[in-house]
Amino acid sequence: MEKKGEVKSKSWLDQRLAVSDLWRIMMSEYYLPKNINFLWSFGVLTMVVFIILVITGIFLLMYYKPDANMAFDSVNKTIMMDVAYGWVFRHVHAVGASIMFLVLFIHMARGIYYGSFKPPRELVWITGFLLFVLMASTAFTGYLLPWGQMSYWAAQTITTLFEKIPFIGPDLVIWMRGNYIVEDATLTRFFALHVVFLPLLIIVVTAIHMYAVRIVGSNNEDGTTMTKEEKKEKGIPFWPVFIAKEFFVISVFLLFFFYLVFFNYKFAMDPINFEPANYLQTPLHIYPEWYFLAFYEVLRGFFFSETLGLIAFAISMFIILFLPWLDTSPIVSGKHRPLFRIAFWIFVLDFIALTILGKLPPSGLFAWMGLITSLIYFAFFLSLPIISKIERKQVESGGRQ
Repeated sequence: MEKKGEVKSKSWLDQRLAVSDLWRIMMSEYYLPKNINFLWSFGVLTMVVFIILVITGIFLLMYYKPDANMAFDSVNKTIMMDVAYGWVFRHVHAVGASIMFLVLFIHMARGIYYGSFKPPRELVWITGFLLFVLMASTAFTGYLLPWGQMSYWAAQTITTLFEKIPFIGPDLVIWMRGNYIVEDATLTRFFALHVVFLPLLIIVVTAIHMYAVRIVGSNNEDGTTMTKEEKKEKGIPFWPVFIAKEFFVISVFLLFFFYLVFFNYKFAMDPINFEPANYLQTPLHIYPEWYFLAFYEVLRGFFFSETLGLIAFAISMFIILFLPWLDTSPIVSGKHRPLFRIAFWIFVLDFIALTILGKLPPSGLFAWMGLITSLIYFAFFLSLPIISKIERKQVESGGRQ
């Protein structure tokens, strides 16, 4: 009788929500190639970190005061000192925000190296890039909420950049801040974006991103395409085989994550930010969080022209979106692309160099190094059409694909 009731309940749900079909498409009959490595698990890790951020954010929301006069004390006194284990939730949230971008950068680098942006996966890449922009926006708006010195002046500096936009720039900045300077109105606006609007957008775009991946299938180390029949014969099902490996990677990751939370959390919490925001006292050196430093250095790298620096900053963030149209080589995976491999690793080292330079004073030798590394950053993307042309000729003449 219980089995009949169970079957009947499933049938009832299937008729209304197609639960079985959804489970089949997303889990049990979604096959992955066998020739993939642990880097393919970083997509799931981004979801794990996002869930951690949402849960800890809800707990922090219970005690946070989105008011310029109370925000700093609500974080550094109430949450850190008065609430039982409040410091744990704050540390987890702060470390989670930093680790989210570490995971995202690795996930994106894997996609670039193995050509996961190439046809028919352009929509996977576009939705993934949108998630990156939304995560960056969420991090930026959240960084202001503690209302510390670095939070305040980072927001003041970044919002000032929009003044350079022709015609609407000055009015746009005032509209964003709700005032002529970063003030209480700015804090409440950023708070609303951080806790409601942006997380909801992330959830929606994540669903579209996952659906797009399920439709076209995951890429693999060799970049070979597989039919549905080949996937069933040669691939492995996402549930329960691949997910078991994912659980192992998640477990190792969480050990690393909570080691940082309890023993090395200071990298995610700038000491200057433990001073209350003071709009009359500018810090000696203003810089954003580490995950924005590379793009910030591109902005500063063109030190001889503020307008050119702002244009370069905007392009440096959004040029990644156009990879499917810049890299048109018929060879998909970087494993079989010697020229691309060299360019890719130079790009990775250059991105690390930009991140390091972004926290150093932009003067003397550091200023010139910032300009050189910024030019190398753009050189990678400009080299892709040339590399694609060379590789296309190699393929046409009988080279390896």
